[in-house]
Amino acid sequence: MAKGRELKGRIKSVENTRKITRTLEMVATSKMKRAQDRVAAARPYANSLAEVIAGLYSPDLAERFPLLRQPAKINRAAVILLTSNRGLAGGFNSNLIKEGRNLLRRLDGEGVETQLHVVGKKGLGYFKYIGREVASSRIDITDRPTAQNAAELVDGLIDQFASGAIDAVYVVYSKFISSLSTPPTSVQILPVTPPAAKGPRPDYLLYPSAEAILVELLPLYVRNAVYRGLVENEAAFQSAQRTAMKNATDNAGDIINVLRRTYNRARQAQITQEIAEIVGGSAALEG
Repeated sequence: MAKGRELKGRIKSVENTRKITRTLEMVATSKMKRAQDRVAAARPYANSLAEVIAGLYSPDLAERFPLLRQPAKINRAAVILLTSNRGLAGGFNSNLIKEGRNLLRRLDGEGVETQLHVVGKKGLGYFKYIGREVASSRIDITDRPTAQNAAELVDGLIDQFASGAIDAVYVVYSKFISSLSTPPTSVQILPVTPPAAKGPRPDYLLYPSAEAILVELLPLYVRNAVYRGLVENEAAFQSAQRTAMKNATDNAGDIINVLRRTYNRARQAQITQEIAEIVGGSAALEG
């Protein structure tokens, strides 16, 4: 029964694969919950920063702060592309890479000189493969990104923007809306566009001055934008991996059912053949 043994081997192989995908699904589910908690925790701080900057901003102050400088034309720009170090997440990384390539293509078409900064092995491997120069890369950021990671990514670009070496900075990441909606997004984080004030302007008592406060808050605002990108991207990755592994587990179950039915039919056919041979031999002896 060579065919039967082959089918049993295939069933065992698929069952082992299903165990792996089910384990990965459970791990991703656990990590997704923690990542979602970090996204939820980051949003109130970001909203508070935006409210304070909106309350402090005025056109006369904007002229004195490099990070608020609005260039007449963007000639040089930096793009930070966030991807993951691991795969098994469906189209997560390919969608991010596509979004990054579209942004780079648009900027190149406008005559903008671009420098690419990549986070994650998947993005780095792709751009190395196509021969695109990468200004810097990071593959050491874990699934629990920190504010320090964000500062390390963007502080050098803040200095370049303040000195006039570049005119804009963009971040490409997956925006976490829900576990089923994580669209790839491109956001311009420099120059800082002051958030629109909501409601009447608050009456602050400022110490030591609005200028001194903005000197500290503007870099924090930019770093926080990158940090939010990191945590939302991680939550989106875990959601994508959980979905991909759940689909793989379900598909493995369907394959196992088909293989078992095929095995049972083959076994039944062999039993029927053996019975027919026994009956035929018995009839021959009697004849």
